[in-house]
Amino acid sequence: MKVERLKTDILILGAGGAGLFAALHALKANPDLDVTVASKGLLGKCGCTRMVQGGYNVAINPGDSIERHFMDTIEGGKWLPHQELAWTLVSTAVERVRELENEIGCFFDRTPDGTLHGKAFAGQSFDRTVHKGDLTGIEIINRLMEQVWARPVRRLEENRAVALIPAKDGALAGVLMIDIQKGEFRFVQAQAVLLATGGGPTMYRYHTPSGDKSMDGLAMALRLGLPLRDMEMVQFHPTGLLAGPDTRMTGTVLEEGLRGAGGHLLNGAMHRFMADYDAKLERATRDVVSRAIYAEMKAGRTTPNGGVYIKMSHLGPAKVAKEFKGMVERCRDCGFDLAGGLVEVVPTAHYFMGGVICDVDTATQCAGLFVAGEDASGMHGANRLGGNGVANSTVFGGIAGDVMPHWIANNPGHRAPDPDLLAFEVERAEYPFSRQPGDLNALREALLDAMWDNVGVVRDRPGIERGLAAIDAIEAILRATGVSDRDRRFNLTWHDWLNLRSLCEISRVIALAAARRENSRGAHYRSDFPEPGDLATSTFTVVRQKAGRIEMTDAPVAFTHVKPGETLIRDPIAAE
Repeated sequence: MKVERLKTDILILGAGGAGLFAALHALKANPDLDVTVASKGLLGKCGCTRMVQGGYNVAINPGDSIERHFMDTIEGGKWLPHQELAWTLVSTAVERVRELENEIGCFFDRTPDGTLHGKAFAGQSFDRTVHKGDLTGIEIINRLMEQVWARPVRRLEENRAVALIPAKDGALAGVLMIDIQKGEFRFVQAQAVLLATGGGPTMYRYHTPSGDKSMDGLAMALRLGLPLRDMEMVQFHPTGLLAGPDTRMTGTVLEEGLRGAGGHLLNGAMHRFMADYDAKLERATRDVVSRAIYAEMKAGRTTPNGGVYIKMSHLGPAKVAKEFKGMVERCRDCGFDLAGGLVEVVPTAHYFMGGVICDVDTATQCAGLFVAGEDASGMHGANRLGGNGVANSTVFGGIAGDVMPHWIANNPGHRAPDPDLLAFEVERAEYPFSRQPGDLNALREALLDAMWDNVGVVRDRPGIERGLAAIDAIEAILRATGVSDRDRRFNLTWHDWLNLRSLCEISRVIALAAARRENSRGAHYRSDFPEPGDLATSTFTVVRQKAGRIEMTDAPVAFTHVKPGETLIRDPIAAE
């Protein structure tokens, strides 16, 4: 198969908040650089940042502080976050929100006195979630997209990355891609590459990310041999819309602000059950609420579709309709009355805290490769606070954009790709054309059930082992299954096959990391090891692939800013 060649200075994989911010910052740092943004879908129309509803955490209003935001992040992450990354996140978010408003052109909601309005979000000691109604992501991405279109940024839309290709010395040479429209391979040679494809744990029965998400970035990083951390940490959002099995709307998020504003969760018997699980009720952290809902489901106290209800009507239907317009309309489209009635919800795989190990400047262990957004790890530890996700993407996307031009200045020149590895990865991507066609949808359904049932909200050793066995069986059948259509132009079955391959690879790593962590922290809950373990000796899991084999180790958490039992909040009342 012929491989087209393309050269650029900076290649950005992903067109979400991290990727677009990186492009803008890179051109600002050096307008003479050739910057290319590659996206699996259409620029500004795909990915997860656009889907953000709730808002953007930032300590910007009187009474709040960076230290307070930091402590919420560390405690919410159950003392597993990389504290330098977490500090960079909360401190730079202040600068980034001002940039979003004053330079990018975003309009966020304000209070009558002109200050930015902060929503109440679970797990936070201050109402700091800045927002644009309940459609914040659309506001951010639309404005970023306009700024990128106004600049000389080269766009490769509907181009999926399939492999990170190093030079013979190990430094990154570029990325092998497939032009989805043409069905042709393209090798993009770049002096620096940003991995910002987003995570997307879509291997679970109920999930929120967009349909183009299949963990491609982490699968590529794994095959390159990069270390990944916290891979067991899959965040389940407590309130995914449960509209039955016949609609893709099932699993999509009903935002956390609903519970923050005072929404109630009721089981099938109309009992407000959160009081049975946590004193913070519906405003407990996502992991706690998800496990409580899951327990009600396992006990059979469910709604007609097998979940629980969220109720908002006691707050006043008119108020709910005004403050949560997007959520009310989403529910109405599926036949539910959020403002005045009851809506069925279920925990839904939402965000992936695991990812590539990186430095504060977004550099990875592979020279020339940087990482930002959900592909990176360490900022959130065992649990991401709602509102810290889009902050994470824009903060570290901007940092990557600042850093890459300087890295290129100190390490100039394009590197030649390893020809053997490039040929191997082309052959790997073409593999399904060499096999007889089969039922990919059945394999996908099997993976959804295997991960939800065995490596989901609640885990134990026997379940994880069943999950691993199921993943092995699914991948074995996938390797024996091909695609029927030999025309590669817009061959979505081919891309479904590639998606499933990536999902199987990362599902296995999630399960292996879940088996290794024999305690319960944040999003990772082991019913056979329910205690969190000693916080002062906390470790995080590290996974890497060598010679086709997965290696697992642990590494100690460095308490560089604060230790368990301590706080950076000076006001003792605020610390309660």
